[in-house]
Amino acid sequence: MSVVDPEMLNKLGEVAVKVGLRLQKGQDLVMTSSIEAAPLARAIAEHAYKQGAAAVITLFSDADMSLMRFQFGHDEIFDYAPDYIVDAMAKAFDNNAARLAIAGDDPMMLANEDPDKVGRANKAQSAAYTPVRERITRFNINWNIVAYPGKKWAELVFPDKKPKSAQKKLAKAVFAASRIDVDDPISAWNEHNTNLRTRADWLNENRFSSLHFSGPGTDLTVGLADQHLWMGGEAVSKNGVWCNPNIPTEEVFTTPHAHRVNGTVRSTKPLSHNGTLIEDIEVRFEQGRIVEARASKGQDVFIKLLDTDEGARRIGEVALVPHSSPISQTGLLFYNTLFDENAASHIALGQSYWKCFTDGDTVGGDEVAARGGNSSHIHVDWMIGSNKINVDGIKENGDRVPVMRKGEWA
Repeated sequence: MSVVDPEMLNKLGEVAVKVGLRLQKGQDLVMTSSIEAAPLARAIAEHAYKQGAAAVITLFSDADMSLMRFQFGHDEIFDYAPDYIVDAMAKAFDNNAARLAIAGDDPMMLANEDPDKVGRANKAQSAAYTPVRERITRFNINWNIVAYPGKKWAELVFPDKKPKSAQKKLAKAVFAASRIDVDDPISAWNEHNTNLRTRADWLNENRFSSLHFSGPGTDLTVGLADQHLWMGGEAVSKNGVWCNPNIPTEEVFTTPHAHRVNGTVRSTKPLSHNGTLIEDIEVRFEQGRIVEARASKGQDVFIKLLDTDEGARRIGEVALVPHSSPISQTGLLFYNTLFDENAASHIALGQSYWKCFTDGDTVGGDEVAARGGNSSHIHVDWMIGSNKINVDGIKENGDRVPVMRKGEWA
């Protein structure tokens, strides 16, 4: 018998469909999930059909089978990734299918595999995934990510607990962060979305040309893209459907200018990437590009990430999250970006969100680049905020406005 409460999974499935996706009658849903997360996938499918879904297509993955590739695969296959499945997904999204991903795999699944093979495989997969990633970052369709509290993930977050106890604790934390441990989760999400929209509206009204982050190890000026737009919580996709892409979410975010980022910044939380925990990241930007980079742990993996392509050393997102966010207050390192990025302000290496422009529904690729939007095969968030970090908004005329003080909204 599962230690994860089926009633709570049912509530999370309902929120994923009605708040995360706001799935429309007649829409198809393309979902990805691990086999372990099948109970949540089934709950989502049930609520999707109740909502009027035409078809729910689920692509399941299995951790043991994924490891077999690295354990038994010939060397040359690690520079290859099949594109026909991705092409089929892209075609589905062009036909207005919604997209849902269930996170929760073992973050350290590849920790003991050859890092060269892991890096090559990730690079090939990132390139093959481009058609899907572009449709998501452009917000062509309504999409959502939720999480299932998997066993291996739980044991990593709570290493001092027995497996069942660890999974119960992680489930409790996931459900709380996802705002479903209340009597009326949908009302709670409506209120939360309103609060995030208020923050985004204030930032949009101020029209800052850049943000200045300052604190221990950090003196970073992030120029903002021309005609950028701050977003947070729910957003309308190009098919006209309002959705909450991330559950949970505590951030307001926008597109930085890929060539106007200068200074130094130090990470405030470890980054879990491809089975490696990268700690104490320190980088220096010049004209938007990382020219120096080091980490106390996982430096080789981080450098390989930066060398993925030309855009990987520039950033495509800057996000503000208060230190008092519920996820931060747990004091946990989740080893999962969906959660850890909502514990602290952060930047993302790589691809920018096309939606984060005042005319994001119609702007094209050349114009995005002209305004400073970055392009890359990757989009990797890492945390730079804490209760010791201040943020100032700088206007075109040089005026400075306090945005955050000691990690809290000013």
